[in-house]
Amino acid sequence: MNLINSSASLGGEIIGIKIDEKLTKDHIDFINTSWDERLVLVFKNQNVDDKTLINFSKNFGELDPPGPNPYGITFLPEFPEINVISNVKSKEGTPIGNLGDGEAVWHADMTYQEIPPKAGILYSLEVPKNQGNTHFANMALAYEELPNALKSKIEGKKLIHDSAHNSAGMLRKGHSEIKEPSETPGARHPIAITDQKTNKKFLFLGRRPHAYIIGLDINESEDLLDAIWEHATQEKYTWTQKWEKGDLLMWKNLNVLHKRDAFDPSTRRVMHRTQIKGETKIYA
Repeated sequence: MNLINSSASLGGEIIGIKIDEKLTKDHIDFINTSWDERLVLVFKNQNVDDKTLINFSKNFGELDPPGPNPYGITFLPEFPEINVISNVKSKEGTPIGNLGDGEAVWHADMTYQEIPPKAGILYSLEVPKNQGNTHFANMALAYEELPNALKSKIEGKKLIHDSAHNSAGMLRKGHSEIKEPSETPGARHPIAITDQKTNKKFLFLGRRPHAYIIGLDINESEDLLDAIWEHATQEKYTWTQKWEKGDLLMWKNLNVLHKRDAFDPSTRRVMHRTQIKGETKIYA
C-alpha cells in the first residue's frame, strides 16, 4: 500500500489495497496518517456494496446519520447511515437521492450542528463522463496565508452557520426563508479553529449564503466574509476529483471546503455517502 500525492497542497491516492477486504491495523494507521497529511484521499477501481461501505467507514469513527433533506425521506431504509447523492428519479418521479444536478457551492457538511461530522466518505456507482467534478480547498494553507489585517479582524469572532438550506441552496423541510442573516438558525462557531489532533489552525467557514459574523453590523459582516471567501477559495488552495465509477473518496470535513460542478440533467449520477461523527465541540 502506498500514497501518491497530488501536485496540489492537498489530495492523494492510496494504491495497493481493495477496501472490500478486511483491513489490518497497519492499513488503518497508514490511511489515517496519510489522511492527516493530505486531508483528502481517493481509492480508485473499488467494488463496494452498501454493507462494505459502512464497515469500511466504521474504521475511522462512529457513523453520523445523514442530515435532513428537502423531501423528508430516508433514501435507503435498509441502510439509514447512508445518504444518496443523485439526480435520478424513480419511475414514479420520486428522487432517489439528494442535491440533483445543479452546482453545489463551496461548503463544509452539516457545520450548522454544534458538533459537525468530522469526515465524509463518498463512493461513485454511476457518474457522467467529465462532469460533476468535486473540488476541495485546503483551509489550513488558506489560514496560514491569510493577510494579517484579515486575521486580526476575525480573531475571537464567531460565525452563524445556516441550518435552513442544503449545499445546493434548497430549503430544508420544516424551515422558512429568513430575511436578516443575523436571524439565521444554526450553530455559532469560531471562524478560525485548531485541529486537536495535528494542532494546525484552519479557517472554518461552513457556507457563504446566509452566514453572519456575530457582533458586526450586516454590511461589515458581508464585506469581511466576502474578503475571506475570496481568499480561501483561490485556485492555489484547491484540488479536483474527476470522478470515475468505482472511486471512493474520503475527506476531513472540518479542514477543507468542497464544491460540486453542475452536470447534464439527462445523464445519471449516483453516489452513496457516509459521514463520521464529530467527537468534540468546535474550539478556536
